[in-house]
Formats: sequence, structure tokens, C-alpha cells
Amino acid sequence: MASTEHRETDSGIEIKPVYVADDARAEPEPPGEYPFTRGPYRDMYRGRRWTVRLYAGFASAEETNERFRYLLDRGQTGLSVAFDLPTQLGYDSDDERAEGEVGRTGVAIDSIADMELLFAEIPLDQVSTSMTINAPAALLLLLYELVAEEQGVGPEQLRGTAQNDILKEYIARGNYIFPPQPSMRLTTDLFAYAHERLPRWNTISISGYHIREAGSTAVQELAFTLANGIAYAQAAVDAGLSPDEFGERLSFFFNAHNHFFQEVAKFRAARRLWAEIMRDRFGATNPKAQALRFHAQTGGSTLTAQQPENNIVRVAVQALSAVSGGAQSIHTNSFDEALALPTERAARIALRTQQLLAHEAGGTDTADPFGGSYFVEALTEELEARARELIARVDELGGAVAAIEQGFVQGEIEEAAFRYSQEVESGERVIVGVNRYEEADAEPIELHRLDPEAERRQLERTARVRAERDASTAESALARVREAAQGTENLLPPLREALRARCTIGELCNVLRDEFGMHDAQRSPS
Repeated sequence: MASTEHRETDSGIEIKPVYVADDARAEPEPPGEYPFTRGPYRDMYRGRRWTVRLYAGFASAEETNERFRYLLDRGQTGLSVAFDLPTQLGYDSDDERAEGEVGRTGVAIDSIADMELLFAEIPLDQVSTSMTINAPAALLLLLYELVAEEQGVGPEQLRGTAQNDILKEYIARGNYIFPPQPSMRLTTDLFAYAHERLPRWNTISISGYHIREAGSTAVQELAFTLANGIAYAQAAVDAGLSPDEFGERLSFFFNAHNHFFQEVAKFRAARRLWAEIMRDRFGATNPKAQALRFHAQTGGSTLTAQQPENNIVRVAVQALSAVSGGAQSIHTNSFDEALALPTERAARIALRTQQLLAHEAGGTDTADPFGGSYFVEALTEELEARARELIARVDELGGAVAAIEQGFVQGEIEEAAFRYSQEVESGERVIVGVNRYEEADAEPIELHRLDPEAERRQLERTARVRAERDASTAESALARVREAAQGTENLLPPLREALRARCTIGELCNVLRDEFGMHDAQRSPS
């Protein structure tokens, strides 16, 4: 019976009992050649292994800096910063709306004083840094540049990525501030600024990760992410930027989820589709602008509070799919994250997982190890075809921004999430330790505890920054930002000077709120 029962992926792709040569097309192109199905570089991990990035951020800048240095000492090769909710929403820690949230889901950054502590004793010319920040992405990038300047590191030496993907916030995550149009202005202003001053910086990480975390299928993650990429590319072209130039600095961020083979195929299909989009829609002829590069993070929503040590296995399998699919950097979740922020022990296991894949499992030996597999090639084609159809539907609605404003994208994801939830509740979809193979008694595990005094110290530091700065210089800098927001000039230079004058994130976002307004999801169609 097992060989004949109906099986399908979460995207509704039926899985055959066996695949043969007729199910897959002819052998794909070599790695490093259009449309880059097998990878963006000819030698892939033999030339350079993926960057090991563990996402970290909690409580204060000092404590997060300590965790960064702990991970770097144990072999992590890049930093990935998690910011707390007030920072992501453009509020200072002493804003009444921030009370109780300071440092809870990431590190609190209010001003350059915090950023100096966050990267203390970390040479910014020797690491690449990814920052998961969207609505105020320009501000955090500018703070990073200013701290590097204090270290004697020029902007041309800085490497890393600002997530800077506001569209997925309207779709899946909810951490937006301004309406879509002024938000897109900030995004493209960052593109132009980085092109002039930070040539090695990835200006956006177009994120399917959070779309998948919200309950989408693999096809929806793929299609809506690339549709957002199309919107950003079009906005950049409309702003007068060259696709052959800005295209080199675009990066993507995908989820490495549970169905191993579908995930490998998804990553391959993403590269194939994006190469075609950049060449045929935008006329990019530069291979570096056509080749999709991506970061992958293992699926946070797949972690279970029940039998949490099972998550170590889930994470290893998911990370192997990212390796097999050709990721340029990978974050592996810690097994205890369904319960709390990760302990050092859990973070170390997550780090060692990637090191085992690289050094013991043959992960760096050859490019696209599943290339030519009848099953994976057939899945790649099916995912590509279904994603292409969904992108066409977004196009018919007027593009990603219009589709979001009309509630189409959100509705599609909500339906998929509801179906998935029903399958889990009914037992049709097995989650080990949750709806099958349960244990009556949970084994206690060590959990990370936040310092309850961290919020108080953060508020005191922010108050001290305001008290000690030159008040007239700060006021003039804020007025200059307001003037720029009312016009069409690039906002980042006046924002940089305001941050240098020790204006805070909240103060600057309040100026922009006054000029741009705030996005109200309740007024958007659903």
C-alpha cells in the first residue's frame, strides 16, 4: 500500500513512487552559467564555503556583543544582528510604546552609542554583517558606517547586507512604519547611496523566509519573493539606476523547510527564474546581476516546544537542503528557540551543525550534488512552472505593491496556513512529538534568562545621549531631515549627519512619520 498511496508536498505537487529519465529535462547547464540553476559560481563551495551566520541579539548591546564574540571565537564567519521590536518599529527604548519590549526579541539600538557597544572589539573590515532590519534599515546601515568610520574603516571596505525588504512586512511580518510608496523611496535611496559609498554592501535581502513562516507553501514563498524582487528592481530602474549595477548587490533570503527534496528544488528554481527575470524584464546583461545569491535560515516555525531536542535533527536536515541547494550563507536555528532565546549551549550545537556538514558530510565537495536526479529535476521544473503562474497573477493585479494593497498576497498565504493547520490537527500531516510519538512527561531543559535590569540600563543610556549631545546641532540636523523628506533628494546623507549629531532612531522616525504618515493595515483590503 505504501508504494501506491497518494502523496504530495505542501505546494500540492504530487510525488510519484519512482521517477525515471522522462520525468526530467536534459542535463542542466554547468554551475556559474545562465540561468544558474546549478549555482551562481563555477566552483561553488570549493572556491568559497558558505558564510556561517548565527542570528543573535538580545537585551543590551553589551550582552549581544559578548554573544557575537563567543560565536566568532568558535568558528562563526559572519555576524547576523537581531533587533528588538521597538527598534524595528522606529521607537526609542524610552518611548511609552516600547515598555516591556526592550531587548526582548533582539538588541535595542537607539543611537550611535548603542551601535558602538554592539561592535566593540569587532574589526568591521574583517567580518561581514547581516542586519535584519526593514522599515528603519537606512538608519541602522548608517550607524554601522559611522561606527566603522570611528574604527578607521572606510565605507568601501564594509561587507554585509541590510534586509531592507519592506514589502514582506506588509505581507507577513507586520513590522512596517510608513505607507508603501515612501517606504519604497527609502529602499531605493539606500540602493543609490550604497552604490556610491558602499560598493561591497548588499543593499537588500529580498525575503521569502518570513512569507514561509507565515504559513505559505514553497511555491508561494518562491513566487511572492521574486514578485517583490521585481517590484524593487522596477523601483530602482524608475529611480534612474542601472540593473547591471544594482542587480549585483541584490540578495535573497529563503526558508529551509522540512521537505528536503522540495527545498533543494526550490533553491534551484529560484535561480533559474530570477536569471530570466533580470535578463528579459530588465535587460541586465551582467552575469553577476542575473545570478541570484541567497541566505537561508532553517525553519523557525518548524521548531517544536514538545521534545525540543528533535529540533536538532530537523535543523540538520534543513541546513543540508540549503547546502545542497547552493546557499551563500546559512543560519541554523538553535533547538530551544520554540521556548526562549537560545542558550550558549544551544547556539554552539547550531554552529557545530554547519561545521559538521562542511567538514564531515561532504557538503563542500561538489556543486549541485542533486543535479541530474530525476526526482529533483522534475520538482525543480514543477516549482518553476507553478511559481511562474503565480507571478503572472501578481502582474495582472499591477505588480507586488498593488497585489499587497489589494490583500491578494496575504489572502493566499492565509488560506495555505489554514490548510496546513487543519492537516496537523487532523493528524494527516505528522509532526513527530506533537501529534504522533508523543511523550507523557516533558524533560526539563536549560533556558536562557534575560537580565531584568537590562531595560533600565538601556533607558538610562538613551537619556544620557540626549543630555550630553549639542542640542542645537541635533535640532538643526532633524530640521534638515524634514526638509529632505519634503523634497526628492536622497534621504541618507542628511540622516547620516543627524545620527552623527547623536539624534536617535525614534526622533528621526518621528520626523518621517510626520512627513510620510503611517501605514494602517486596517484600511487595506483583506
